[in-house]
Amino acid sequence: MASIEKRGPHQFRAIIKRKGFKRQTRTFPTKSAARLWAEKVESDMKLGSYVDRTEAENFSLHSALQRYIEEHTPRLKHPKQERNRAKAIQKRKIADLSLAAIRPKDIADYIRIRETTDSVSANTIRLDLAVISRTFEAAIQEWGMDYLPNPVKLSRKPRIPQGRTRRLSPDEEKKLLKKAYPRFKPVIQFALETAMRRSEIANLDWADVDLKNKTAFLAVTKNSDSRTIPLSPKALEILNSFPRNISGSVFNYRPDSISKAFVAAAQKAGLEDIRFHDLRHEATSRLFENTDLDAMEIKLITGHRSMQMLARYAHLRADRLAERLAGAARGEKK
Repeated sequence: MASIEKRGPHQFRAIIKRKGFKRQTRTFPTKSAARLWAEKVESDMKLGSYVDRTEAENFSLHSALQRYIEEHTPRLKHPKQERNRAKAIQKRKIADLSLAAIRPKDIADYIRIRETTDSVSANTIRLDLAVISRTFEAAIQEWGMDYLPNPVKLSRKPRIPQGRTRRLSPDEEKKLLKKAYPRFKPVIQFALETAMRRSEIANLDWADVDLKNKTAFLAVTKNSDSRTIPLSPKALEILNSFPRNISGSVFNYRPDSISKAFVAAAQKAGLEDIRFHDLRHEATSRLFENTDLDAMEIKLITGHRSMQMLARYAHLRADRLAERLAGAARGEKK
């Protein structure tokens, strides 16, 4: 039979001593809560379904995140962002709870606070939850707490809103290229031909370009997966326009410099509502509209991890779809 000790005005400790099991104790704010816990544990012991959760009950999310930072983030290709996100979560109230105590309701409370009080985006919240989930998976699979449920997997995630659908019309493209610095013009054209991200263009070295085989190797990408992309005739023309026998960076722009140069060109062209990243959307959409490549082939070029993410980047014009319905081939106008 369990015993209940009063340890303060709002502290009641349940103590369970049963032959064949370790002594179990847990403190609760009310006597009834302590008794309910003790009855449940004793019932599980009697039925043979009891699992000793002492380690998980004494291991806070804060401590688990610290272990995750030390043991798992060094394995990542780019650990800094993951480490910083985990450290930020350690400062949250949920980090004070033990792993055994965290329920889907606690995850829901965390989401609500991030949405209302912090006013962060749905994607930011999902990235936070991914770190918490990976920490639980490490505890379950590697730290001997295989009895733990992963509360993140049992929780509803915030929905990511529809992404930007800004397309660049042919006239806007002409205006943009006309107003761009001569040295920056090839960057815009190359982005539209390859669907490469800003950082990928900035990090592209001549050593990664194979003009003979018409490919470019991207060693560093946003999702940490390297990929080799085919180069279109226009992309090859852009690269061949540069002086021969050169090494180092292809375009000699830093990511922030690309953004500044693009903003300057867009403002001069009267296109203040467009961003450099919209060129990636435009290039992806053009691959669907103007080529016979299938979705999987386009996904390999753009580097999207899922078809769902690829779909968010493809914004097809209704008039082009109408032409396809009328029998036009991709890229053909009737």
